[in-house]
Amino acid sequence: MPAFWRLKMYKCIALLKKRADLSRDQLIDYYENNHAPLIKSLFPGIKEYRRNFLDLEGAFLSQTASIDFDVVTEIWFEDRAAYDVFIAENRKPDVARRIAEDELNVFDRNATRMFVVEEKSSPKT
Repeated sequence: MPAFWRLKMYKCIALLKKRADLSRDQLIDYYENNHAPLIKSLFPGIKEYRRNFLDLEGAFLSQTASIDFDVVTEIWFEDRAAYDVFIAENRKPDVARRIAEDELNVFDRNATRMFVVEEKSSPKT
């Protein structure tokens, strides 16, 4: 088990929707080769950064609630203070501009949702 799992860390999740004109493969390629490296370079305080790309084949889909995102991004920080630094950096005009310009290449920015979660693990059996 990675060492970061043993620590109580601060985690946020983003639900991201790809641009309608992109395929799933194009989303993955751009995110992995362009957007993720940009984010890591701008925010060295990120401890763990995972992208979970939806694969709807075999998914248990609801008859009434649609899935309106294509990737679940998980970002871990050492603590709340590190997260606060991340948010402050995000608000800097040059940083915000660079992120927004890059996101226009891959995401429907109007559909982006980001929130903080409290993660719990089940004990090993």
